[in-house]
Amino acid sequence: MEAFSLTALGLGIIVFGAAIGISKIGQSAMEAMSRQPEMSSKIQTAMIVAAALIEGVSLFAIVVAWLVD
Repeated sequence: MEAFSLTALGLGIIVFGAAIGISKIGQSAMEAMSRQPEMSSKIQTAMIVAAALIEGVSLFAIVVAWLVD
């Protein structure tokens, strides 16, 4: 039972870290778009790519955490 709770704690930390990372990307992108509206399409594309990379890493970490348990 203890190993399950540690795995659940690890999964929660992974999800929390991914959420913080994606929110920081969104915040920075919104600030950049408000300062340079003409570059908003390029900024939005870079934001989506970065968010997808964070999602991929967090999904990989979740799968590894499940496999280790």
